[in-house]
Amino acid sequence: MTPPLTLHRLPAQPITAEAFAPFGQVIFPTADGADFGPGDAQLKLDEGIPRFYIMTLVDRGTRFRTITRHQRCTQCLGALEGKDWVMGVAPPGAADRPDPQSIQAFHIPGHCFIKLAVGTWHAGPYFSHPSVSFYNLELSDTNITDHHTCNLAQTFGLEFEIVAGQ
Repeated sequence: MTPPLTLHRLPAQPITAEAFAPFGQVIFPTADGADFGPGDAQLKLDEGIPRFYIMTLVDRGTRFRTITRHQRCTQCLGALEGKDWVMGVAPPGAADRPDPQSIQAFHIPGHCFIKLAVGTWHAGPYFSHPSVSFYNLELSDTNITDHHTCNLAQTFGLEFEIVAGQ
């Protein structure tokens, strides 16, 4: 039986490289011609065919009841048109579900993108705009063979709402 739902408001903190490090990387713009270095996305896409595509999401809001991870690859997400967005994340781990108290939210401006580390739990992208197009880099079969989801509502009786940071 599903427990009654409790709404947990999750403040979205501004994304910084340091704050996001347990979950992956934030990639900010650099000058053209810069050498490859630690500020570039450190990708793991060697277990399949990389897929780079644009997805358009509509009316996403900022609430979630599930959280997902990919254990075979990194994933990169970035918004087009400079639109800001938010994402819920929890650190990678060996368990088949995240600790709900470890879930954090980040506000991501439209001039950067994120790379999720292998195994990072994530919910989103979410936004208040009517629609946002995102580029997405993962493996061609990620959503078929490497899509591990925890239903937070059924498992913990929780629904999360990402709210503006304080």
